[in-house]
Amino acid sequence: MDLQLNGKTALVSGSTKGIGFAIARLLAAEGAKVILNGRTEAAVADAKKQIPTAEGFAADLATAQGCAAIAKRHPEVDILVNNLGIFERRNFEDIDDAEWQRFFDINVMSGVRLSRSPTT
Repeated sequence: MDLQLNGKTALVSGSTKGIGFAIARLLAAEGAKVILNGRTEAAVADAKKQIPTAEGFAADLATAQGCAAIAKRHPEVDILVNNLGIFERRNFEDIDDAEWQRFFDINVMSGVRLSRSPTT
């Protein structure tokens, strides 16, 4: 398949394993310059070993600071895949306000902040 991604830069949030990693690997195979993201340097380094052409950036994108840092380091992004997200099976009444805020920051605000970055 040729998705005509040569010369394009793709940032995939939460891409050191699972679905995000699979997306990043496919984008790299299709010729895109891929930026891997994970919360730790170790996770990013492990993913980069498997996609040697990829760049990596360790940051917690659930925070405004993490999103600002990755946008500053990689100001030109053609393709943004907002893959970062969590799910924890729990009873509704057992989730306190702090946990709801954590879910919202990770699942929603990370994508909002990256999407409104001036160059995405």
